[in-house]
Amino acid sequence: MKSLKIGDKVIYPNQGLGVVEAIHEEAHYGENLTVFHLRIIANNTLVTVPSASALEIGIRRPVTEGSIRKIYEFIGNGAIDVSTDWKGRYKEHLNLMKSGTLFDMATVLKSLYYLSLHKPLSFREKKMMEKAKELIVSEISVAAAAPSEKVEEKLLGTLSRCFKTAKPRVAA
Repeated sequence: MKSLKIGDKVIYPNQGLGVVEAIHEEAHYGENLTVFHLRIIANNTLVTVPSASALEIGIRRPVTEGSIRKIYEFIGNGAIDVSTDWKGRYKEHLNLMKSGTLFDMATVLKSLYYLSLHKPLSFREKKMMEKAKELIVSEISVAAAAPSEKVEEKLLGTLSRCFKTAKPRVAA
């Protein structure tokens, strides 16, 4: 992350797309640190991140076009593991969302989308599914330079086609 420059786009786990607004040397506890000031696009929040912590936090660059293709292939593949224990499922999904990887968010979206077709989701799971979709759409739209409406349409279409004949593996 040392190679970040002002204006670079990054993904902040569970928050989404951010832009590097400033890079400063700041003294903290007697140590000089390089600090990134990131503007989170979704909510216009300014976040300060020490460069030494950026990887540990999970800050990364947006995915490449090749990765986007793999994500759509994964989402379009009907195989899915679904836990019937909602508490365990929620905790697992929460951990996947915190990881910040596009693949993990796609796993959450795919699982919750499938469940929503067969039973009403809890309020928390509905919110999580919407958040996963929002984060995936925002990252893909930036990486592919495509309008977010088109990306969302393609994403939901892929999910819909995927589950027309899907056979889930149900885990207790």
